[in-house]
Amino acid sequence: MYAERAVATMARYRQTAATATDEAAVKSPELFPVWDAGGASYAVGDRVRYGELLYRCLTAHTSQDSWTPDAAPSLWVRIDDPAVEWPEWRQPTGSTDAYPKGSKVSHKGKHYISQIDANTTEPGTDERWWKEAE
Repeated sequence: MYAERAVATMARYRQTAATATDEAAVKSPELFPVWDAGGASYAVGDRVRYGELLYRCLTAHTSQDSWTPDAAPSLWVRIDDPAVEWPEWRQPTGSTDAYPKGSKVSHKGKHYISQIDANTTEPGTDERWWKEAE
C-alpha cells in the first residue's frame, strides 16, 4: 500500500515538474529522469539529468552513446542555476549556447559581463566582447 502511494505521488511530482519553469526545475533536478544512452526518444523541451546538471532538449532525436548532453550542444543546452550570480564561463560551441548581451560569468578568478549578443569569445581577451566587472 505505501509503495503504491509513493509511486503515485512521485508520478504526480514528475508530471508537475514537466510544466515547471527552468528556474524552478533546477531547484529539484531529482524530479527529472537521468539521460538514457540506450536509444531513448527525446522531444524538444524535454529535461534530463546528466551528472549533477539539468539539460533541456533543443532538437528532437533518439539518443546515442556519443550524444551526451554535455557533448552535443546542437541537441542539449545546460540549464544553469539562476541563483548563481556569476556562473563559471564555458566555451560555447554554437549559437544555441552563446552568451547574450548582459550575461555575467566568472573566468580565471575574475567576473565579466558580455558586451554583445551571441558572444562566444573567451572573457579577458578583448573588452569589446567582455567587460571586467568592478
